[in-house]
This record gives sequence, structure tokens and C-alpha cells, in this order.
Amino acid sequence: MVIEPIQRAWVEIDLSALTANVKAVKSILARQTDLMAVIKADAYGHGAVKVAETVLDAGASWLAIATISEGIQLREGGINAPILILGATNTPEEVKAIVSYKLQPTICSSQQALVFAETLSQLQENLSVHVKLDTGMSRLGTNWQQAADFVGYVDDLPQLTIASVYSHLATADEEDTTILWRQQERFQRAITAMQTKEIYIPCLHLANSAGTLVDRRLHYNMVRVGLALYGLYPAPHLASVVSLQPVLQVKARVTQVKMIEAGEGVSYGYKYIAERDILIAIAEIGYADGIPRNLSNNLQVIIRGQFVPQIGAITMDRVMLDVSSIPNLQVGEIVTLLGKDGGLEITAEDWATKLGTISWEILCGFKHRLPRVSIF
Repeated sequence: MVIEPIQRAWVEIDLSALTANVKAVKSILARQTDLMAVIKADAYGHGAVKVAETVLDAGASWLAIATISEGIQLREGGINAPILILGATNTPEEVKAIVSYKLQPTICSSQQALVFAETLSQLQENLSVHVKLDTGMSRLGTNWQQAADFVGYVDDLPQLTIASVYSHLATADEEDTTILWRQQERFQRAITAMQTKEIYIPCLHLANSAGTLVDRRLHYNMVRVGLALYGLYPAPHLASVVSLQPVLQVKARVTQVKMIEAGEGVSYGYKYIAERDILIAIAEIGYADGIPRNLSNNLQVIIRGQFVPQIGAITMDRVMLDVSSIPNLQVGEIVTLLGKDGGLEITAEDWATKLGTISWEILCGFKHRLPRVSIF
């Protein structure tokens, strides 16, 4: 059932598709492998609290976010599951917030670990932490070659309990898997070095969405899946691994319909000039809502199950459409910018391909003046 919105434009979130995607991903995991749902950046623009509730009900065991404030939002929204902060946290004030909201941080350096230990000692608190290794991403994490010494150092701090050791894959979405398996080998060598020192690690995780789809040997005790839960594939060659359904759709309403004559320009800069008399429609959605301006004159939408071209420069609050092929179009009719209408579909990947970017960026770009409407 859809609760019909009255807004000029909105984002629809299909929670049944989200549930199906969680179950589809879980179906390819080994029985002992848990699913961590990555819901940073407001669940990639889908709405963090509602997504968290849904994925946990569907079988996810953990949640991952990027910032403390994202974790606080989930806790205040009633989410009680374990939450891993993937981003860096370094100050006593951050430690206090992490403890207060029962979050679990990523530890990357001895200096950071010491700040946590000293602050926790003052608070007379203990904390579960996750150690991140850099196996080739060259981002957050301690060097994999020093992993055993570093993990041993953290393990010896009385206020800290290591909940997991993990790393992140840089090229898992590429068809050439050379670097991927080099990273996996480094991760495995670090694990062996820890085992040699008799350091017990309860959980190991390496795979992102792409790694999860590539090979079960990358799954370990847990996988961290973001994009695939939202129904998009990290790369076209992985689309055959599992069936996913896009969760997000973007829609708007027609607010005016009118004729313009041949030779008339449309929108700022006259980047489009009508070659004939055409019927145009205005829809109340623009780049302030997350519709990339660089799609101007290169965007299609769907109305009544037909593709319709966008024309002229996309403006802050509006797009103009050539609706000459739609008879008797009325104010208030629905324009689908992303999603399905009839037998047609437009995906975030379609936009990303045109823009030379990635679908992650498209999903995260829809602003919060577009209300989220849940579909069940």
C-alpha cells in the first residue's frame, strides 16, 4: 500500500524490496557468516532509522555508520542492535559520546587507542572496539604488516575489548581481481601473525558489497553490505550473482502545462531552443533536491508509462519536459525521475553512467526537502 503524498516531489522507499534484498544477500552467505548492513549517509539517502528497522527484521545482525551523530540518530530512533562506527574518532569528548550511546568505534593507531583507554579509565567504563587494517586501500587503518603487534597492544589495554579485526577492499568491483586477492592475502597473513602470537579475535570481516558477490572466500565471519541492500550492483558483471530490486524511486508532480512556439528558448541560458511548436510541462523538482544540473538536456523521465525528454537547464526547483507525445496531460500527474512506471525503468546507474560517476553518489544526493514515503 502507498500513502499518497501531497507534496510537489518525494522519494519513495520500497521496504518490501529492501527486505527481499537482505534475504537475497543472506542466501549466498555461508551459514556462519553474519550480515552487517551499512547505513551511513542516512542509509545512502533512504532514511536511516526506517532502513535499520527493516534490515534488522529481515536478518541483518549489525549496523555500520560513518559518524557518531549517525549512531546517535539510530539510538534515539529506538535501534538497539550493535553499531560499528567506520569513521575516525579521536577525542575524549567523542569517547564519552560513544560510551553514552553504546556505539563501537574503529581503532586505527596506538595514539587513538591510548586516548580511548585513558578516557575510559576516567569513566570507569570498558568498551568493545574494532581494529582496522590497511591492506591496500591507503585510507584508515594500521599497516597490515604491523597488525599483530598493534592488535596485541590494543588487546593488552584493560579498558578495551577487541570485537573484530577488519579491512576494506579497494577494487572488488573490477573484473581484474589481482589487487583484490593481493589484499585478501595480506589480510590472511595478518591473521596468521595474530594467531602465532595467540591473540584471539572473535570476528573477522573484509568484504563490501562487491566482495560479497565475488567469492565466498572473502566472507569470513561477517560481510559489510551497503549498495546491494539498496538494490544496485557494484558493477555490471556482478549482476548475475543474485537478484536485487532497487529500493528508491524519485517522483514529482506536473505543476503547469503549456505550449511554446518554434524558436522559443527554455530555461536559463537558452540551452534548448524549440525546433517546432511543443507542449511543455513543468515539474517541481530541481538541483536543490538532488537532480544533477549536468543532466540538463540529457535526462529522460517517465509519464504514463512513456519516456519523455527533459529540456533546457535544470534549475534549482524545477525541470521542464517536452510532453508533446502525452495527450491531455493534467496538472498533478506524476513524473517518475528514478524508478518504474509501466514497463519502463530508470535507475541510479543510468544517471551515473551519463555523468561519469557512480550510483552511490546519485543515491546519496537526494536532499531532505524531498520527504521519504515508505511503500510496503
